Amino acid sequence: QVQLVESGGGLVQPGGSLRLSCAASGRIFSIYAMGWHRQAPGAQRELVAAITSGGSTNYADSVKGRFTISRDNAKNTVYLQMNSLKPEDTAVYYCNADVRQVPGGIKNHWGQGTQVNVSS
Repeated sequence: QVQLVESGGGLVQPGGSLRLSCAASGRIFSIYAMGWHRQAPGAQRELVAAITSGGSTNYADSVKGRFTISRDNAKNTVYLQMNSLKPEDTAVYYCNADVRQVPGGIKNHWGQGTQVNVSS
């Protein structure tokens, strides 16, 4: 009943930029925290950045100063602007969101993931 769809991944050279988007749709009453996680081959999924409904943000130390998370509440969309990309940023990036559904309570939802490859 609620779907998160990511877009914007791809191949970029080291030092380049990408902007990821994640749009939520379905029977949504409101969205609370939204975030981006990533999972590299052979590694555990890790939090990259998160943003509350009020706009407060937090970042993994590895991306501070390079990545910026933002959201458009009117569009139920969260963004991740990634600058100064490094090969170690290569991973599948997933968005997630805490959604109050209609009807129903608050549930955590995940997108299907978008691949980011940083390579020369």
